[in-house]
Amino acid sequence: MNRKMMRAAALGLLPLAGQAHDFVAGQRVAPVGVADRGEVLWQQEAFRYQQWNSAQLTGKVRVVLHIAGRLSAKEMNRAVIEAIQQANLPHDRYQTTTIVNTDDAIPGSGIFVRNSIEASKKVSPWSQFVIDDRGAAQRAWQLRQGGSAVVVLDADGRTRFAKDGALTPAEVQQVMSLLQQLLG
Repeated sequence: MNRKMMRAAALGLLPLAGQAHDFVAGQRVAPVGVADRGEVLWQQEAFRYQQWNSAQLTGKVRVVLHIAGRLSAKEMNRAVIEAIQQANLPHDRYQTTTIVNTDDAIPGSGIFVRNSIEASKKVSPWSQFVIDDRGAAQRAWQLRQGGSAVVVLDADGRTRFAKDGALTPAEVQQVMSLLQQLLG
């Protein structure tokens, strides 16, 4: 076990099973920028995109979902997404940031993935959606291809929980309890 994993285990914050990522408990995520598509904005009844970078992950408690542009990856952590939606967390202090890696999509499906993300933005305008056409976040954060990662950040942008892969029901509960604690 390397030093980062030992420190995370000692803090009891990061699950170690199947750990392939580069998140460190108490630290900010590795810097990454997405300029190829970027953050999806819905303004004046039209979509537009702007550059996005991980320095923006401060100011609110948030869950960062990094998802390959595949339906199987989206389904992998549906339970935590549904739990967050049902919790009705305060938009002024909480935000979900969903980064979709369309570079890791079934060839030819990118337009369908983007349409789905745009539809989600319309339904949840307070949520942040980022389209990463080149897989910059996956590489920077050393995430598995075809997968789904969940990262909980405090308002200072520091990692409080991270897992690359499907969360167990106990981990979903851990994430929800942590969010309540951070927002309390």
